[in-house]
Amino acid sequence: MSQYQPTDVCEIFCYDEAKVNRLRGQTEVPQGISSIFKALADDTRFRIAYALSLEDELCVCDVANIIGTTVANASHHLRVLRNNGLASHRKEGKMVFYALADAHVKTIIRMAFDHSQEMRPNAHPAGR
Repeated sequence: MSQYQPTDVCEIFCYDEAKVNRLRGQTEVPQGISSIFKALADDTRFRIAYALSLEDELCVCDVANIIGTTVANASHHLRVLRNNGLASHRKEGKMVFYALADAHVKTIIRMAFDHSQEMRPNAHPAGR
């Protein structure tokens, strides 16, 4: 019985002390960043965010119809996006409209979508 040997790990342990020391202090993650990605990791919320990246704003009812769910479910997902700083809302009479919080959020959504379209099975970045 052969034992599996991973090919994506170093076969010896060594490190570049200068790089490690230089980067160690620069890789602290500001509070809240992981929650942004956790919120977007949900397929439904990403679909909503992508729809919002294509339109300036959408009412909750439109979002529910776009993703094929109830208004209550759409409202829940929109609230999660809002609570994580990814979306904003405004009320107009009895209607509530949502939009992406700012251009940075739109860029993140669009870049993630574009990247997913470029990926192919077994594709490797050039030079790696």
